[in-house]
Amino acid sequence: MAGGVGSRFWPISRTYAPKQFHDVLGTGKTMLQETANRFLNICPKENIYVVTNAAYYELVKKDLPYLSDSQILLEPEARNTAPCIAYSCYKIISKNPDAIITISPADHYIMKLAEFEKTINAAINHAKNQEDLVTIGIVPTRPDTGYGYIQFDENDKKDTKKVKQFAEKPNHETALQFLASGDFVWNAGIFIFNAQTIKKSYQKFLPKLDSVFNSIENTYFTTEEIKKINEIYPSTESISFDYGIMEKSENVYVILGHFGWSDVGTWKSLYELAEKNSEGNVIEGEAMIYNSTNCIIKTPKDKLVVINGLEGFIVAEFDGALMICKKDDEQKVKQFVADAKTKYGKKYI
Repeated sequence: MAGGVGSRFWPISRTYAPKQFHDVLGTGKTMLQETANRFLNICPKENIYVVTNAAYYELVKKDLPYLSDSQILLEPEARNTAPCIAYSCYKIISKNPDAIITISPADHYIMKLAEFEKTINAAINHAKNQEDLVTIGIVPTRPDTGYGYIQFDENDKKDTKKVKQFAEKPNHETALQFLASGDFVWNAGIFIFNAQTIKKSYQKFLPKLDSVFNSIENTYFTTEEIKKINEIYPSTESISFDYGIMEKSENVYVILGHFGWSDVGTWKSLYELAEKNSEGNVIEGEAMIYNSTNCIIKTPKDKLVVINGLEGFIVAEFDGALMICKKDDEQKVKQFVADAKTKYGKKYI
């Protein structure tokens, strides 16, 4: 899934070039490229599909030139994750009714690749022979209030554990309780299931979506596909996959992930992941730093930036927009974006 805007990562992430198309971590690869690469030992290139906004077609082709046009699924507009996943699954099912499908966001960071592959393969092996929906839960390292949580059956000693409930993003006190209990994990938004199981799930819980995407099954992998998707997509139900399917299903299992995961959703999360100098600063670009500590500076390489006397700040510039903000105030970034849109239209959005 590569259609999100990533507004919390403004001004780097913009509507015309969201964060998944940027080399956010300085690895030399965009986040989309990193995501595709980590699946190359799990499935062949021809089995990788990217579902994204139609406006990002060229960006996907640039990042992953080996994909055919039939592997790039173009949404005419954002309708949340349930339609997005339905589109990709029903298209794949039309080609292979026995497929095992893994759904992954395109903007995650994975530190331990071998452990990631091991975890995904374990989920695939479970999904092959069971009518279960499998998800990956990240063992929490802190009482984070920015993630949804999954509670599993602590008495289940198998690697694939029965899910008891999904919990919304908690307040700090509740997050502390989740962490202390030992039976809650972060919801990473990675799902694995076999084709027939997911189809039955849509039929049961989101029958309108099932009907819509079934109605055009003869057009998948044909020249008529885009036309039909453009016709039906705007009227599809806008609902998340978690709420529409996962939270309502009884056959949900979770495998605990220990592979160094982050959704790199905010500037603070990027700061925590990135390499820091002796003053605790993360610097990308031409910068002269004086009397400043624990900052993240991400600026154009063709511009010299001089900073003096900052403690715990974000300094970020991209394509005409410069943001200087305390790291602890990063929750205000969405408000900055909304205000910029109100004052300047789409110029800096």
